[in-house]
Parts: sequence; structure tokens; C-alpha cells
Amino acid sequence: MQRLMEGYSRFRSKVFPEHSELFARLAEGQKPQALFIACSDSRVMPEMLMQCEPGDLFPCRNAGNLVPPPTETTSGVAATIEYAIRVLKIPDVVICGHSDCGAMKGMLQHEHLDELPLVKSWLRHAGPSSRWLRGMLRAAESFSFERKLKMLTEANVIMQMQNLLAHPVVADGLKASTLKVHGWMYDIGSGRLESFDSELGVFSAIADGQPPVSKTAQPELNITKRGIHV
Repeated sequence: MQRLMEGYSRFRSKVFPEHSELFARLAEGQKPQALFIACSDSRVMPEMLMQCEPGDLFPCRNAGNLVPPPTETTSGVAATIEYAIRVLKIPDVVICGHSDCGAMKGMLQHEHLDELPLVKSWLRHAGPSSRWLRGMLRAAESFSFERKLKMLTEANVIMQMQNLLAHPVVADGLKASTLKVHGWMYDIGSGRLESFDSELGVFSAIADGQPPVSKTAQPELNITKRGIHV
């Protein structure tokens, strides 16, 4: 806690005065560029990753970067999506998974969740169907745990993109071409970002300054030795 208090002191004495005009504008309202749905993992910092200023992103963070159905109202994710698109008129939604994700590890090692009933319940919204997961594990029996984890994390991003379509405000925005949905993967160790291309069925690196792919994913997933395809 002492480190946090020291950080706040630096913010008040140095950072805030240098950006006082920005904060004065933000005090009047916000107009973020994207709704950024990311994992709660402390190593994932969307504002640092995208080098954003306050007011640029509308973040929504939870374990596993999940998008429950709109009927699930206890987590607040559906309300955040609705407000971001309908009120703030945000034109882009990013779902960003990441390497070494604890939530995805929980799906692969579900026996570890017995002492975490709330986490176990939340992960019902994660990944593709349990039938697909069982198929993946059979097909990838010879794969390392790390490779299985990467495949599952990518599949989860794809399925959360698809889950977004169940939200009426998202479906309306896509139909009206006022909204784009992006599926990204962030590698913590390298700082690399990859974007999902639904036509090729793969994640590919986002080049510096290159606009990311924004096509909506399809729900049918297949496993090959190269990875996940749709």
C-alpha cells in the first residue's frame, strides 16, 4: 500500500499539473474511442499497451475477458456494453485475450477450481462448448500444456466475439455498420499483439500503425495441427 500512496503523491505533484488541461476537458464528459474488454490479470494494462491518455478507452475487465449473455446482469458486463455503445456511441469493441491466462488454465485444470466456487461458476461463460473442449483435448493429446492453453485462449476470444452478437445493441450496431468488433491476443513476454481474421481463421500479428481486422467471428471451430480455424 505504501508504494501506491507514493505513486498517488507523484501523480498529484507532477503528473496532474502537466495534464491539467486534459483533465479539465475530461471533467466535462468523455468520448472514448473503443470499448476494451480485457482480463483482470494485473500484467495486462490496456492503456499502457495502446499508449492511451485518460478518456481514450472504456475498459471492461473481468477474469478471462468474458462476455456473458445479456440476461446475465450480476456482473455488470452487459450494462457496460449497452452504455458504451448506446450512450457513448463507441464505434469499436475489442476483446483481448492474453498469454498465460489463469482463467483459461482453470478450464484445462478444472480440478483446481473445487475450492473456488465463484470462479468456477463464472467460467461457465468461458470458451467454446465443453463438447468442443473435450474434442480439442483428444485431438491435441500429444500437444504440450502451453500449446493447449494457447489454443483454448484463442478459441475463447473467438467465442466471446460471437457472444457479443447476442447483445441487441451490438447486433444493431453491426447491422447498421456503425460498430466493429475486434478479437486480439496479447503476448505478455514479447509485447506482441495479434488480431483474429475470420476469413483465414487465424490470429496474425498487428503491424505497427496497421488497422486491425474487424470482421465478426463465426461460431464453428475446428482443430488442426496448425491451430484453430473457423
